[in-house]
Amino acid sequence: MKSTKTFDELLNEKYGKEGTKEREQYNSDSLAFRLGVMLKEARIEANLTQEELATKTGTKKSYISRIERGLSDIQISTYHKLIEIGLGKHLNISIGLSNHFFYFLFESFAFSLL
Repeated sequence: MKSTKTFDELLNEKYGKEGTKEREQYNSDSLAFRLGVMLKEARIEANLTQEELATKTGTKKSYISRIERGLSDIQISTYHKLIEIGLGKHLNISIGLSNHFFYFLFESFAFSLL
């Protein structure tokens, strides 16, 4: 009978252990993807097109598109501007203590759009 692997074990096999270059790249790409999905959902909920959000925030539609697809490494200040100015919502960031990076990302590091 096969034993069930934890998420950490699967990540270690595919990307290496924490601290390796490959794992750090995965962590960065994963975060960019999640932020992009959240932005897209909030934009759609606000009934805005990418073009309208870009106009409200002084950026380009192509940049909004790259962010929403997880293809752009975005600064918190830019994300804040998109959420607060562009969508009229509040960006709340909370950081919890944990020794486990993925617990940190999935459980304690919560970007919420209010």
